[in-house]
Amino acid sequence: MKLFYAGTFDPFTIGHQNVVNRALKMGFEVVVAIGVNSEKNPSGSVADRLGTIRKVFAGVSGVQVMSYNGLTAKAAVQAGAIALLRGVRNVTDFEAEKEIAAVNKAINGIETFMLLSEPSLEHVSSTIVRELASYGIDTSELIAK
Repeated sequence: MKLFYAGTFDPFTIGHQNVVNRALKMGFEVVVAIGVNSEKNPSGSVADRLGTIRKVFAGVSGVQVMSYNGLTAKAAVQAGAIALLRGVRNVTDFEAEKEIAAVNKAINGIETFMLLSEPSLEHVSSTIVRELASYGIDTSELIAK
């Protein structure tokens, strides 16, 4: 069974990597999909981010890496996924993901599978990593390798 893990992944963090690895341990295949959103201005190109994620999972079976345009739910169905995979770090994430899950279920019938963050990774987000880096702080320990 395949899960669709969508995001901007700017950058792909150790939190993202942890979500994928945990889903793999449960027996799922995972499609890591970079959504191309014209309203966002990511720091790296889609090709660079795809390359980074492919490098992280090189030699790991059960992971497919791709990009897509348009609705996430539609891309997930086209990729053969049974559900969307989402990582949830806190109650704010949960509330947002709950609303998005309801919309995706209504428009495409696709389920959402949420994994709670490992407590040691609750503070890790791409937004925080980018902000810290903008102040010259070394974020290499927070970025998946």
